[in-house]
Amino acid sequence: MESRRAPAGTATNVVSHIYGPIGHIQLDRPAKLNALTLQMLTELTRVLAAWAEDSSISLVLLTGRGERAFCAGGDIADFHRAITTGSHQEFIDLLAMEFDLDYLISSYPKPLISLAHGITMGGGVGLASHAPVRLATSSATMGMPEAKIGYTPDVGGTHLLANAPGHFGEYFAMSAASFTGADAVYLGFADVVVTDSFAENILDELDELVGLSSAEIISAIEVLHGAPESHALELSQGWVDHAFSADSPQEVLERLEQMVHPAARQATQLLLANSPSSVSSAFYTVRQARVDQDLRSALDRELRVARHLMHQPDLAEGIRAQVIDKDRKPQWSPAFISEVDQHGLRLLAEGSRD
Repeated sequence: MESRRAPAGTATNVVSHIYGPIGHIQLDRPAKLNALTLQMLTELTRVLAAWAEDSSISLVLLTGRGERAFCAGGDIADFHRAITTGSHQEFIDLLAMEFDLDYLISSYPKPLISLAHGITMGGGVGLASHAPVRLATSSATMGMPEAKIGYTPDVGGTHLLANAPGHFGEYFAMSAASFTGADAVYLGFADVVVTDSFAENILDELDELVGLSSAEIISAIEVLHGAPESHALELSQGWVDHAFSADSPQEVLERLEQMVHPAARQATQLLLANSPSSVSSAFYTVRQARVDQDLRSALDRELRVARHLMHQPDLAEGIRAQVIDKDRKPQWSPAFISEVDQHGLRLLAEGSRD
């Protein structure tokens, strides 16, 4: 295809082209797994807002350059720098912009196709899983890993998790476990699993879809280019629902510890390895998102919780252990779920505590 306009400045690590009625945006930071920066978020917002008003553009495609990742999330190094230098408000402002971008994507007035491939985590899920047309390759690795670093699922992830079957939402939020693109449709994070060949040549396949609605595009791609979905997670529904339907994070852990299922024992270890405060926060934010059933409310809640967790010791410690020093030995404070202020976190999730 031939572009009729020059691409946006590559200094932003976002490249945009227009091919007739199709607009194509690419995340262009492959060496850093397309991790999002302030400049990238600003450019994504600018381009998407402009194209929403451009009557010559009928269809928008959002992809990530490089084989390894669509988007691994936000730039964790920038996050660590902000919270260790007193620049908390600066990063809250960045998160607010990111959340507004995710909401813009969710309510986009034209068919907007996202393609999750490779690593699609955290902020990458925010870009990929709120779009009107959500595609994923079966080999994509997706998830909300925030509890590993003392943070909490955000970018509307709690809304998505709250609507996963049964109590898989609590499981993935509290454990920070990942899932494949083949599982994404079952969990509600994608509409269609697509073949690798289609993903590699997707831009060349879109001409025939111009003029169709988002629902029609989903149906057409599923019929013409769909790959098998996985239903393997259904085999775990029983023990997941038993454990994660409990009334508190502590009771979830107690139920898991009483179970003999090997996967339940593995889940126990995952919860115990993560920040107790984050595990608890994830539980309450997913529960409240399930009550509210509103993406905008979930995003506002996540920002409120982020503002709280930024001032707690676990976030800086978690990033240090997982990303900076990489010793994988965080010293959480408090160290146990039983020591966490559960009442305070529940009120924070409900909006009764600032």
